[in-house]
Amino acid sequence: MGQIVIVYYSETGNTEAMANMVAKGVEAAGATAKVVPVDGFNAEELKGESAFALGCPAMGDEVLEEGTMEPFVAEVEKFASGKKIALFGSYGWGGQSIGQVENALKDCKVEICLDMQKILNTPNPKLLKDLQNAVMGLKEA
Repeated sequence: MGQIVIVYYSETGNTEAMANMVAKGVEAAGATAKVVPVDGFNAEELKGESAFALGCPAMGDEVLEEGTMEPFVAEVEKFASGKKIALFGSYGWGGQSIGQVENALKDCKVEICLDMQKILNTPNPKLLKDLQNAVMGLKEA
């Protein structure tokens, strides 16, 4: 297993904390993790990756963050077929926007290798550890 890129959007730091725990899980599984905020990261850089992770919180009225993450996911959908993707994010109410990403990517015929991991509000140490353990199964194809 090589490098796994973990791209995330975080406004409050909750999803960033989750991204860092995903990285620990990836490293515990024997790979290198590259954690990058979506701002300034080009989706095209994921084209050559067979596996990667995306993290985004539910925003405002439970929608996907519209300024950066929504267009990023739209770009990923264009080449996501056949890839392994882990999804995660924090939410305040229902977390519907996180599920929107999952549904859009499933429609693109990707393998969701980590069912959407959603954490309500601020992740506590136990939930972060659970996330770390869950992502250990993310392996490059």
